[in-house]
Amino acid sequence: MVRMSVEVASSCIVDDLDDEQREAVLAARGPVCVLAGAGTGKTRTITRRIAHLVASGHVAPGQVLAVTFTSRAAGEMRARLRSLDDGVGTASVQAMTFHAAARRQLAYFWPRVVGNTGWELLDTKFAVVAQAANRAALQASTDDVRDLAGEIEWAKGSLISPEAYPAAVAKAGRDIPFDAAKVAAVYTGYETLKARRDGTALLDFDDLLLHTAAAIENDAAVAQEFRDRYRCFVVDEYQDVTPLQQRVLDAWLGERDDLTVVGDANQTIYSFTGATPQYLLDFSRRFPDAAVVRLERDYRSTPQVVSLANRVIAAARGRMAGSKLHLVGQRDPGPAPSFTEHPDEVAEAAAVAKKIKRLIESGTAASEIAVLYRINAQSEVYEEALTEAGIPFQVRGGEGFFSRQEIRQSLVALQRAVDRDVDGSLPEIVRAVLEPLGLTAEPPPGTKARERWEALTALAELVDEEVAQRPSLDLNALLAELRQRADARHPPVVQGVTLASLHAAKGLEWDAVFLVGVADGTLPISHALAHGPDSEPVEEERRLLYVGITRARMHLALSWALARAPGGRQSRKPSRFLNGVAPQASGDNSPNKPRRAKGVTPRCRVCNAALTAPAAVVLRRCEGCPSDIDEDLLAELKDWRLRMSKEMSVPAYVVFTDNTLIAIAETLPGDNAALVAIPGIGARKLEQYGADVLALVKGRSGPAGDIGHRQTS
Repeated sequence: MVRMSVEVASSCIVDDLDDEQREAVLAARGPVCVLAGAGTGKTRTITRRIAHLVASGHVAPGQVLAVTFTSRAAGEMRARLRSLDDGVGTASVQAMTFHAAARRQLAYFWPRVVGNTGWELLDTKFAVVAQAANRAALQASTDDVRDLAGEIEWAKGSLISPEAYPAAVAKAGRDIPFDAAKVAAVYTGYETLKARRDGTALLDFDDLLLHTAAAIENDAAVAQEFRDRYRCFVVDEYQDVTPLQQRVLDAWLGERDDLTVVGDANQTIYSFTGATPQYLLDFSRRFPDAAVVRLERDYRSTPQVVSLANRVIAAARGRMAGSKLHLVGQRDPGPAPSFTEHPDEVAEAAAVAKKIKRLIESGTAASEIAVLYRINAQSEVYEEALTEAGIPFQVRGGEGFFSRQEIRQSLVALQRAVDRDVDGSLPEIVRAVLEPLGLTAEPPPGTKARERWEALTALAELVDEEVAQRPSLDLNALLAELRQRADARHPPVVQGVTLASLHAAKGLEWDAVFLVGVADGTLPISHALAHGPDSEPVEEERRLLYVGITRARMHLALSWALARAPGGRQSRKPSRFLNGVAPQASGDNSPNKPRRAKGVTPRCRVCNAALTAPAAVVLRRCEGCPSDIDEDLLAELKDWRLRMSKEMSVPAYVVFTDNTLIAIAETLPGDNAALVAIPGIGARKLEQYGADVLALVKGRSGPAGDIGHRQTS
């Protein structure tokens, strides 16, 4: 009778599976590797395999440990196992994250391994890293501290000691905030600070894994008790394990091989954290008798979406390309993915919002629509477009643009500039205000610092766009406009369109997906291209696009813009990942295309080309055109500006920006009219500084009084 119930249970477990899923579920106890493509039912397959092993009597429910990488994924696995229980006992299977499993085990074994010394979990390492940076004599900003913490996490996850860090980071080519030796010094200081004087050890999340592995590796009694407790292991998203997590898994296993792993090398997008697919790719080498099953039937997406995903990943290079899974769409046919080129990002966002509105009006729920982008700083223009269209939205995996700390700081700094009645060219003023907050000419090193820079750059370009649309805009009106935008986006939204980065979208799916900003320099991102066109960082960018495409069930739209702002130089190109994959659109000629701002277009005084960049407008020449600057006059102007700023107790840029001084030294204005013709010099500045500036120019012009010879109308 018991035998019959087992057979019935096993039949129910596999009777709605496809042939490959059934093969994975029924594989003999031992090493099994499931290569599961996007949408192929991997969670269903591994939970059914656990249920089969339990129902067949191969293992008791309490002897199974299933691990994954997020609490959400672990919760979904537990829910699936509960639904399969029906008296089998799968509800008591342990399914949790690596860190949760290690924390539970360490809490149990710690007194036996360490003794009476206690330990305390360090929820966030920021304060300790900041203290270590201070002791290492580093002037570290908030973003620098976060980047340093990230480097420590990468090193520990990669099993790299402080001593080995400089060589390892050089080999990996990582983007780090300080010299590698200084980062290593902070890493050393951080580990020292965690050993508190009261004898209580501070452990971070990586330490949970390190100490758990060490306890099992170094204490035979601990190893025996653990291995008696757990006999069967399942690892989800195996392409994302770090060397440290693999060390823990090896300790758990010992000499045993009752292991099932599931993964897809095509979805390896977290290498910056230390994750590596090498363990997935090497599984059959480590376990020559392993059963390897490929799941390629895609139940999520239409054949049209699946076809595009296959074509994008087919061009992949490197070792991971050898494991490519060719997905086969199982759903009914749907609309073909669309590819659209736009003149600028504002036009792109407006077009996306219009398409979303049509989808919602035709019956697609807003919560089943997503806009996916490469970096969080891209969200602003879509937040604005959706707000204007009256479409509710939520930002996932990050803050809304105006909620970001650096943007809030920027609004405060701009208010101070208003209070000081700063005069001059609006784009120049804004850039000068944002410079101390992190807006540099080039992207800074370090992930967090670059994210801040990207957000500040987006804000500065937003100002350029506003000025282009409304040339008479002043700083006070600009600030009011920015605050109005921020306030309009505050109401909480439960059911709305999702805005998310491609990384934050991993593991999710929607009926309709808009992949935006699919242009070279954004996807692949510029700092990946710096490693070379055929480098692994570029290949990871290709996998990001693949992940984005495979989030869509039915509707998929890819788009890109030729310029950032309306009227900007259209120098961008569609992503290289679309070459040979998508027809290249010739542009967006829709009647709703934004028009250029009215008024006379400023032109270069050297070549007569139209000027659009704020710096070029101030200089009154293309930035690439030859400069006829009077270097001595520029030096005198800078000395004078420094004296004035000290007398007035204001920053130097409040007097005049560098570009304004360069424009004066190039055009040599001979009177008030010529001086106020330079952008950045208004009536108030003319009254304050005009006489001094003209005197300096006259003093450099010589006895012939040859002034104004470079002026243009």
